[in-house]
Amino acid sequence: MQQKMLTGKDVAEHNNKDSCWIILHGKAYDVTEFLSKHPGGPTAIFKYAGKDATEGFEPIHPPEILDEHLDRSKHLGKVDMSTVTAEEKPFDPEEESRQQRIASKPSLAQCFNLHDFESVAKQVMKKIAWGYYSSGADDEITLRENHSAYHKIWFRPRVLVDVEEVNSSTSMLGSKCSVPFYVTATALGKLGDPEGEVVLTRAAGRHGVIQMIPTLSSCSFDEIVDAKKGDQVQWLQLYVNKDREITKRIVQHAEGRGCKGLFITVDAPQLGRREKDIRTKFNGAASDVQKNNPDTINRSQGVARAISGFIDPSLSWKDIPYFKSITKMPIVLKGVQRVEDVLKAIEYGIPAVVLSNHGGRQLDTAPSAIEILAEVMPELRRRNLHDRIEVYIDGGVRRATDIIKALCLGAKGVGIGRPFLYAMSAYGEQGVVHAMQLLKDEFEMGMRLVGAKSVDELGPELVDARGLGAHTVPTPVDSLSSDVYDRLVLPPFAVKAKL
Repeated sequence: MQQKMLTGKDVAEHNNKDSCWIILHGKAYDVTEFLSKHPGGPTAIFKYAGKDATEGFEPIHPPEILDEHLDRSKHLGKVDMSTVTAEEKPFDPEEESRQQRIASKPSLAQCFNLHDFESVAKQVMKKIAWGYYSSGADDEITLRENHSAYHKIWFRPRVLVDVEEVNSSTSMLGSKCSVPFYVTATALGKLGDPEGEVVLTRAAGRHGVIQMIPTLSSCSFDEIVDAKKGDQVQWLQLYVNKDREITKRIVQHAEGRGCKGLFITVDAPQLGRREKDIRTKFNGAASDVQKNNPDTINRSQGVARAISGFIDPSLSWKDIPYFKSITKMPIVLKGVQRVEDVLKAIEYGIPAVVLSNHGGRQLDTAPSAIEILAEVMPELRRRNLHDRIEVYIDGGVRRATDIIKALCLGAKGVGIGRPFLYAMSAYGEQGVVHAMQLLKDEFEMGMRLVGAKSVDELGPELVDARGLGAHTVPTPVDSLSSDVYDRLVLPPFAVKAKL
């Protein structure tokens, strides 16, 4: 029997904690029982009680999430959207200013490096999106150190090497790829672009770059896989769910769809306190329902914490055999931060690890991945274990020379996250394609200038990493720096003449 088409009035009558309905993509759902279970607390749902929640829901969740996780009895049917009263949005001078900045942003051709994309993205993204993407934990010391650590490594170039032909291809986890960097997992792609993570998929496919699919994507997993081109390689990043059956279903579905690696995030038993994200989450007035129920207002949550309540803090080494039992994909531990845990991973038969501090978003003053790498690889070589495990790193990379330094120190590959998000947020798919091409061009040039014609010729003899032990970088105050040298000039926004 076909369900009766609901009206906006039907839904609007259910706008309280005892009966809470919302509209998503033209369908009504009874989420009353889900209020207490929502990872972000009931506030996020109450805001849309009796209303169309699609606009707020779209950037945060995959479109089919309620269809999959809410009991079918709570699926109330289609809504005649012509009967739903569109809420008038109050005038927002910040949004008007942002639209003007979007209209006057630099052309894509004016972006010469990854810094440029970041500069433009900061100006054109919504405040909440920028707060989520750019934030680090606490005082953001590790966030900054991730980038500045690369400045403490200096090259020792070889000369008179025939570098007419440079080959940047390599293999990662047994898969051939055109370059030794990959798109690492980053959540909530639709905060930056309406199409979300599929933009990254298409751009990666055009360049032969591997993509790691995030658990907390805005697009569904299948949407991302469906967007891949031919035999394009994808990996799955996994936040382990407290419900192991859900975890098993996710992992085995990914393997069935052709994913070539399972990257288990191990540095996030709970998500860190990212204050920039928290401050931008609740910057508006409370909804009518919140005013009537002041106890439901929780201003301690940012986007990150609001979507992460399912993560299992009890995850430990004892779970490794379980993951080996449910998949044949190579299992990679993402978020390792000390030599001892790399050695332990080898004992457990783990084929690869990612040295990472979660982009500086977890434990502030955790060391940079490149510094850990410089400690790990000599120890593995000393124990003759360097061929037993592949080591990857991520965090802070902004130049191809950063990638070359990591490869010289022994990394198999380098993950890049935020820069591709910024390129996508500023210029969409073409922005990501351009960003990847810039990195490829920089990489080829860097290889020539350091004196290596293939990735396997990069080794520790080509770098001086002795400066990595210093965790502070003094600000230059000499006269050349302050009076003579030009600072990095970022692409200017167009200035429109006033009529």
